[in-house]
Amino acid sequence: MTCAAGPRRAGGTQVTLTAMLNARNHRFERQRTALRRFDRPLVSVTLVMPGPEKDTPLTRRLMEVAAAELQFLFGRRGWRVVHAARVTEMTGIEALYVVDTDAVPLKLAVCELEQSHPLGRLWDMDVFCPAHGRLSRRGLGFPPRRCLICGEPAHACARAQRHPLAELLAAIQETVDGYSFCPVG
Repeated sequence: MTCAAGPRRAGGTQVTLTAMLNARNHRFERQRTALRRFDRPLVSVTLVMPGPEKDTPLTRRLMEVAAAELQFLFGRRGWRVVHAARVTEMTGIEALYVVDTDAVPLKLAVCELEQSHPLGRLWDMDVFCPAHGRLSRRGLGFPPRRCLICGEPAHACARAQRHPLAELLAAIQETVDGYSFCPVG
Protein backbone atom coordinates (compact mmCIF):
# COMPACT_ATOMS: atom_id res chain seq x y z
CA MET A 1 0.00 0.00 0.00
CA THR A 2 1.31 3.46 -0.88
CA CYS A 3 0.52 6.44 1.31
CA ALA A 4 0.62 9.99 0.05
CA ALA A 5 2.31 12.75 1.96
CA GLY A 6 0.07 15.11 3.89
CA PRO A 7 -1.62 18.02 2.17
CA ARG A 8 0.03 21.41 2.30
CA ARG A 9 -1.53 24.45 3.88
CA ALA A 10 -3.32 26.50 1.26
CA GLY A 11 -5.34 29.69 1.30
CA GLY A 12 -8.10 29.29 3.86
CA THR A 13 -10.32 32.15 5.02
CA GLN A 14 -8.72 34.44 7.56
CA VAL A 15 -10.61 34.81 10.84
CA THR A 16 -10.78 37.63 13.34
CA LEU A 17 -10.18 37.55 17.07
CA THR A 18 -13.89 38.24 17.62
CA ALA A 19 -14.81 35.21 15.50
CA MET A 20 -12.39 33.04 17.48
CA LEU A 21 -13.83 34.22 20.81
CA ASN A 22 -17.36 33.52 19.56
CA ALA A 23 -16.28 30.05 18.41
CA ARG A 24 -14.80 29.37 21.85
CA ASN A 25 -18.09 30.39 23.50
CA HIS A 26 -20.07 28.13 21.16
CA ARG A 27 -17.69 25.24 21.88
CA PHE A 28 -18.17 25.79 25.62
CA GLU A 29 -21.96 25.65 25.16
CA ARG A 30 -21.73 22.44 23.11
CA GLN A 31 -19.53 20.89 25.79
CA ARG A 32 -21.83 21.96 28.61
CA THR A 33 -24.91 20.69 26.77
CA ALA A 34 -23.28 17.30 26.06
CA LEU A 35 -22.13 16.90 29.67
CA ARG A 36 -25.65 17.61 30.94
CA ARG A 37 -27.37 15.46 28.32
CA PHE A 38 -25.17 12.37 28.56
CA ASP A 39 -23.62 12.64 32.05
CA ARG A 40 -20.45 11.01 30.74
CA PRO A 41 -16.91 12.30 30.17
CA LEU A 42 -16.22 14.02 26.89
CA VAL A 43 -13.20 14.67 24.74
CA SER A 44 -13.11 18.02 22.96
CA VAL A 45 -10.63 18.11 20.09
CA THR A 46 -9.25 21.22 18.45
CA LEU A 47 -6.06 21.83 16.49
CA VAL A 48 -2.95 23.81 17.31
CA MET A 49 -2.97 26.19 14.36
CA PRO A 50 -1.64 29.68 15.01
CA GLY A 51 -2.49 32.52 12.70
CA PRO A 52 -5.66 33.72 11.01
CA GLU A 53 -6.21 30.71 8.69
CA LYS A 54 -7.99 27.92 10.56
CA ASP A 55 -9.93 25.90 7.99
CA THR A 56 -7.55 24.61 5.33
CA PRO A 57 -6.95 21.28 3.58
CA LEU A 58 -4.14 20.72 6.08
CA THR A 59 -6.30 21.28 9.16
CA ARG A 60 -9.04 19.07 7.75
CA ARG A 61 -6.57 16.24 7.24
CA LEU A 62 -5.07 16.72 10.71
CA MET A 63 -8.53 16.38 12.24
CA GLU A 64 -9.26 13.27 10.16
CA VAL A 65 -6.12 11.62 11.53
CA ALA A 66 -6.97 12.70 15.10
CA ALA A 67 -10.49 11.28 14.73
CA ALA A 68 -9.21 7.98 13.34
CA GLU A 69 -6.64 7.67 16.12
CA LEU A 70 -9.27 8.38 18.78
CA GLN A 71 -11.67 5.82 17.30
CA PHE A 72 -8.85 3.28 17.29
CA LEU A 73 -7.99 4.14 20.91
CA PHE A 74 -11.61 3.88 22.06
CA GLY A 75 -12.06 0.56 20.29
CA ARG A 76 -8.81 -0.87 21.65
CA ARG A 77 -9.86 0.08 25.20
CA GLY A 78 -13.42 -1.17 24.74
CA TRP A 79 -14.84 2.31 25.36
CA ARG A 80 -18.17 2.99 23.70
CA VAL A 81 -18.67 6.38 22.06
CA VAL A 82 -22.13 7.53 23.17
CA HIS A 83 -22.16 10.68 21.04
CA ALA A 84 -19.83 12.23 18.47
CA ALA A 85 -20.08 15.55 16.68
CA ARG A 86 -17.84 17.55 14.39
CA VAL A 87 -18.11 21.25 13.66
CA THR A 88 -16.37 22.82 10.68
CA GLU A 89 -16.45 26.57 10.46
CA MET A 90 -14.09 29.27 9.23
CA THR A 91 -12.71 29.37 12.79
CA GLY A 92 -11.52 25.79 12.46
CA ILE A 93 -12.57 22.21 12.93
CA GLU A 94 -13.67 20.86 16.28
CA ALA A 95 -14.75 17.41 17.35
CA LEU A 96 -16.52 16.22 20.47
CA TYR A 97 -16.79 12.64 21.74
CA VAL A 98 -18.86 11.54 24.71
CA VAL A 99 -17.28 8.31 25.95
CA ASP A 100 -18.72 5.68 28.28
CA THR A 101 -15.76 5.35 30.65
CA ASP A 102 -14.23 7.14 33.62
CA ALA A 103 -12.74 10.58 32.99
CA VAL A 104 -9.28 10.01 34.51
CA PRO A 105 -8.33 6.94 32.40
CA LEU A 106 -9.74 8.77 29.37
CA LYS A 107 -7.54 11.83 30.04
CA LEU A 108 -4.50 9.65 30.66
CA ALA A 109 -5.08 7.86 27.35
CA VAL A 110 -5.53 11.02 25.27
CA CYS A 111 -2.48 12.66 26.89
CA GLU A 112 -0.45 9.60 25.97
CA LEU A 113 -1.81 9.81 22.40
CA GLU A 114 -0.90 13.51 22.17
CA GLN A 115 2.63 12.74 23.41
CA SER A 116 3.31 9.57 21.42
CA HIS A 117 1.75 10.25 18.01
CA PRO A 118 3.91 12.07 15.43
CA LEU A 119 1.08 14.60 14.92
CA GLY A 120 -0.03 14.65 18.55
CA ARG A 121 1.58 18.01 19.29
CA LEU A 122 -0.79 19.54 16.73
CA TRP A 123 -3.89 18.23 18.54
CA ASP A 124 -5.47 19.71 21.63
CA MET A 125 -7.58 17.04 23.33
CA ASP A 126 -9.34 18.28 26.44
CA VAL A 127 -11.26 15.90 28.68
CA PHE A 128 -14.20 17.06 30.79
CA CYS A 129 -15.76 15.18 33.68
CA PRO A 130 -19.49 15.82 34.32
CA ALA A 131 -18.85 16.25 38.05
CA HIS A 132 -15.48 18.04 38.09
CA GLY A 133 -15.11 19.88 34.79
CA ARG A 134 -11.93 19.99 32.73
CA LEU A 135 -9.11 17.66 33.78
CA SER A 136 -5.63 19.16 33.54
CA ARG A 137 -2.50 17.51 32.22
CA ARG A 138 -0.56 18.76 35.22
CA GLY A 139 -3.12 17.37 37.66
CA LEU A 140 -2.40 13.90 36.26
CA GLY A 141 1.37 14.26 36.27
CA PHE A 142 1.96 15.24 32.64
CA PRO A 143 4.27 18.12 31.86
CA PRO A 144 2.90 21.24 30.17
CA ARG A 145 2.76 21.23 26.36
CA ARG A 146 6.00 22.39 24.78
CA CYS A 147 6.59 25.10 22.20
CA LEU A 148 6.86 23.85 18.63
CA ILE A 149 10.01 25.92 18.13
CA CYS A 150 12.10 26.10 21.30
CA GLY A 151 10.70 23.43 23.63
CA GLU A 152 9.84 25.87 26.41
CA PRO A 153 6.30 25.76 27.88
CA ALA A 154 3.99 26.59 24.97
CA HIS A 155 1.69 28.90 26.93
CA ALA A 156 4.61 31.16 27.87
CA CYS A 157 5.86 31.44 24.28
CA ALA A 158 2.35 32.07 22.97
CA ARG A 159 1.60 34.71 25.58
CA ALA A 160 4.89 36.52 24.91
CA GLN A 161 4.58 35.98 21.11
CA ARG A 162 8.22 34.85 21.09
CA HIS A 163 8.19 33.32 17.63
CA PRO A 164 7.06 34.80 14.32
CA LEU A 165 3.98 33.24 12.75
CA ALA A 166 5.95 32.13 9.69
CA GLU A 167 8.37 30.22 11.91
CA LEU A 168 5.51 28.47 13.76
CA LEU A 169 3.77 27.55 10.51
CA ALA A 170 7.06 26.21 9.09
CA ALA A 171 7.49 24.01 12.19
CA ILE A 172 3.94 22.70 11.77
CA GLN A 173 4.56 21.99 8.08
CA GLU A 174 7.80 20.19 8.94
CA THR A 175 5.93 18.01 11.45
CA VAL A 176 3.27 17.19 8.86
CA ASP A 177 5.84 16.55 6.11
CA GLY A 178 7.55 14.03 8.39
CA TYR A 179 4.35 12.05 8.81
CA SER A 180 3.02 9.53 6.33
CA PHE A 181 -0.78 9.73 6.14
CA CYS A 182 -1.52 6.01 6.24
CA PRO A 183 -4.60 4.26 7.59
CA VAL A 184 -4.73 3.74 11.34
CA GLY A 185 -4.29 0.36 12.94
